[in-house]
Amino acid sequence: MPIILSIETSTTNCSVSLSKQGETLVLKEDNNANYSHAESLHVFINDVLKTAKINKSEIDAIAVSKGPGSYTGLRIGVSAAKGLCYALDKPLISISTLHALAHQVDAQNGVIIPMLDARRMEVYSAIYDHKFNVLRDIEAQILDEFSFKQQLENGNVFFVGNGTEKTKAIINHKNAIYIDNKLPSANEMSALAYDKYKIGNTEDVAYFEPFYLKDFIALKPKKS
Repeated sequence: MPIILSIETSTTNCSVSLSKQGETLVLKEDNNANYSHAESLHVFINDVLKTAKINKSEIDAIAVSKGPGSYTGLRIGVSAAKGLCYALDKPLISISTLHALAHQVDAQNGVIIPMLDARRMEVYSAIYDHKFNVLRDIEAQILDEFSFKQQLENGNVFFVGNGTEKTKAIINHKNAIYIDNKLPSANEMSALAYDKYKIGNTEDVAYFEPFYLKDFIALKPKKS
């Protein structure tokens, strides 16, 4: 019964879970708009282990949300995961951030579009059917009134993630279903990480990098 520690830091939600055989045992997370991941992440890791009464040496694998998302957030999460893998000599499992986010939707039909807010009217999104099969891979796209027109004309479209706010402002369609106040969480990573663990789908710890999708652009500080 493999025990997997999952780390999710791609957005403002700093989230850590501990699972056994794909079932979440303990979840600790905090959605702090100030991105307190650097201060909170290792505290959360220690807390979930203590709550579950499990020693670090008993962990079988470390899973990390690989992106897309916040550049800084992803680097913090991946650095922590790789550090634990080196220290404990455990395998690293990467989970698509948008794939895990899609699993927060329980749809019986239609399609699921997880989306994360990017700059201006841009989002990171992907399209899945209601059984979480990929219909369109991850893209960075600029939204307009014609976005997802084909999917909306064919049936229900479930939008989830922090990109929904800007989407609902320009897409008003009878088949659009907006699921608000949802961010990527380590909770949904538990089952996905277990599935990968069973088939040995792991990463090369030395060379693994987050999936940023876009190059990091440092903004110049405003003049006072």
